[in-house]
Amino acid sequence: MCGIAGLYALADADRPTAAELTAMIRQLHHRGPDGATVTLAGPAGLAHARLSLLDLAGGEQPFATPDGAIQVVCNGEIFNHAALRHELAASGVTFHTRCDIEVLPHLYARHGDRFLDRLDGQFAIAVWDARRRRLLLARDRFGIRPLFYTRHRGRLAFASEIKALLTLPGLRARLDPVGLSDVLSTWGTLSPTTMFEGISALGAGERLIADAQGTRVEPWWSWRPAADPTLASLDDGALADQLRALLEAAVERQMVADAPVAVAISGGIDSAAVAALACRVARRQGRETPSSFGLVFDDAEFDESSWQQALAAEIGTDHHAVRCSIDDIADGFARMVWHAETPLIRTAPVPMAHLATAMRKAGFRAILTGEAADELFAGYDLFKEARIRRFAAANADPHGRARLLDRLYPYLGRAPAAAGRLGRLTFLADLSRPRAADFAHRTRIAATRRTLATLTPEWRAAIQAQVPRDRLADRVPDGFESWSDLARDQFVEADTLLSAHLLCSQGDRPAMSASIETRLPFLDHAVIDFASRLPDRLKLRGLSDKRLLRMAMQDVLPAMMVSRPKQPYRAPEARCFFTDGQPRPWVADLLSKDTLFDAGIFDPAVVERLTAKFAAGRGSDFAESTALVVILSTQVLVRQFITGSTPVRPESASLPVRVRELAFSPEMP
Repeated sequence: MCGIAGLYALADADRPTAAELTAMIRQLHHRGPDGATVTLAGPAGLAHARLSLLDLAGGEQPFATPDGAIQVVCNGEIFNHAALRHELAASGVTFHTRCDIEVLPHLYARHGDRFLDRLDGQFAIAVWDARRRRLLLARDRFGIRPLFYTRHRGRLAFASEIKALLTLPGLRARLDPVGLSDVLSTWGTLSPTTMFEGISALGAGERLIADAQGTRVEPWWSWRPAADPTLASLDDGALADQLRALLEAAVERQMVADAPVAVAISGGIDSAAVAALACRVARRQGRETPSSFGLVFDDAEFDESSWQQALAAEIGTDHHAVRCSIDDIADGFARMVWHAETPLIRTAPVPMAHLATAMRKAGFRAILTGEAADELFAGYDLFKEARIRRFAAANADPHGRARLLDRLYPYLGRAPAAAGRLGRLTFLADLSRPRAADFAHRTRIAATRRTLATLTPEWRAAIQAQVPRDRLADRVPDGFESWSDLARDQFVEADTLLSAHLLCSQGDRPAMSASIETRLPFLDHAVIDFASRLPDRLKLRGLSDKRLLRMAMQDVLPAMMVSRPKQPYRAPEARCFFTDGQPRPWVADLLSKDTLFDAGIFDPAVVERLTAKFAAGRGSDFAESTALVVILSTQVLVRQFITGSTPVRPESASLPVRVRELAFSPEMP
C-alpha cells in the first residue's frame, strides 16, 4: 500500500519540479512511511511513498520497461501478479524483484489500456508513456483505493489524497455545495465531485487519459448485478460449494505478504467468514493461524465483543480486543476529518482509526476485512425495507401490510420503524415510482437531509438545488431499467454508500491514517463476477438475507454465527462531544456563534438550540445526531483546509525522498 502523486505539463506549461513533487508526496507519508521517490521525466513527474508489504527491499517505484519509456506508480496490490508474472516471463520479460507492481509496465506495453482488464486487485495506477507523451490514470473496479486530480496553471495534477494537491502554489481550497449536498444525501461525495471546487475524484472503474488531444475520463469496468439464467438452474448446494471455494481462493491470494497480515472480526458473518477461511488457509500451508482484532465499546448497544471472542476461540485466532471509549472518539475526531477530507455523517470512522493504530503498534501492516459482502449478497436492511415498501405500494392497505417493518432492526433500542404508526408512516412517506433508482434509498436520504434545516439560507438554497433523485438517476448504466428490483437497489448502494463512504471514510482513510492496508476478499474479481450472476432468491429470500453465503459457511462457521441477523457496525455519537452536560471545550469553540458566523455555512441560532438539546440529554434520534456530527466535522474541515488554522498537522517533513531525473526525448525509440 502506498501513496502516489504526480504532475503533467500540458501544452507549454511549466514542467514539474522536484520541490513541488516532494511537497506533495510528503503530505502522504502516512500512506507510505517506508520511504519515497520523486521521478522527473520531462513534462511529467511521478511521486511515490511506500508501505512495504511484498519484497520489502526491492519494491521501490516507479517500475519501468527496460527502455524506460513506460513508468508506473501504483497505490495498492495486484493479487494475481504471480500468474501475470509467469505469463510475461514466458514471453521473454525479465523481472528483477518479487514486487507485484513490477508486472504493470510490461502488461501495459503488451495490452495498452486493456491491461486493466487483466488485473485482480485494489489499486490506483498512474502510467507515464513517454513515447506518446501520454498519462493514464486508473482506479480499481469498486474504488477501494482513492485517486484525485485537478487542472492547475496548465498542468494536470493527481494524488491519492486531496491534501497533496493543496500543496501546489496558488491552489486554494473552496468548499463545493454539490459535495456537501452529496454527503447530506448518500453519505459521501459522488465522483467526480469532491468537497472542494475544482478538484475531482476519479470514479470506481474509471480511467483518465491525458495527451495531445486533451483530457478525457471513461469507464473501463461497470458492475452489472444481473442474474445469469445458467446459474439459476444449478443446484443450490453446488453453488454454495463454488462460492466457498472462490472466497477461500481470494483469501489465500490476499494473505500473501512479507509483512504480518491480520484479520478483522466485527461479530457478523462477513468478517467471520474471511477470518475462518484465513485460518483454514494458514493450517493447510502449515503456518500459524493469523491474529484477529476487534473493537470493544463500553455501551452494550454498540458492543459486539462477546461474539468476537466466541468466534476467535472457535477458529483459533490470537485475538486482540481493542477498547474504544467516548473520550477516544472525541480525541480522534478532528484527526479523522483530516484524513477523510470530507464531513462525517457518523463517528464510526474514528474507532476504525483507533483500531488501525492498535494494529500498527502490534506490528501489523495489513488486515483482511469482510467489507462489501452486504452489497454483493443483499445483507443490508435497506434491501428488506425496499421490498416491504414496494409491497406496500402495490397493496390496498399499505399501513397494515407495512407492520412487517417492525421485524427489522432488532439491534436498535429505538428502531426507526418500530415507533408504531408514526414510524411506519415515515417509511411509507413516498411510495411513488417504485422502480426508480432512488426508491430504496429515499428514507435514508430524507433522514439525512433534515440537516438542511441547520444551514444558512444561502447554503440551504445551494444544496436544495441539487436533487438526489436526479443525481442517482444520472449515474445508472444502460439496461438498468430491465434489471430486477433487488439488482437495481444493489447497484445504487454499491455506487453510493460502498464506494463513496464505506471504502473511503470508513475504510481506506482510517486504516491508512495508521499506515495499515485493508484487504477485501469479497471484492476479489472472481467473487464479484460470481455474486453478480446469482439469482435474487440466493441473496434475499423473503426477509432472509445472504442466503447463499450462509449456506456456503455452514461447514466453516459455528451455527450461531451463520444464523446471526445483520447488526451494522455503529459507534457512540453525540454524547462523545459532551461532558457533564456541557460541550467539550473544542466543541464549544467550533459551535460558538462567532466561529459559525465566520464559516458561514450553518445558522448559529439553530445550532445553538440543537447543542442545548444534546447538552440537556434530550437529543436522541438519528437525524439530530447526524446533524450534530455533520456540523462538527464540517466546521473542523473548514478550519483545517479553508482558514488554515489546522488543529491536526501531520509531521511529514521527516519522510526521506529520493529524487531522480530521467533523460527524456519526444523521439524516444
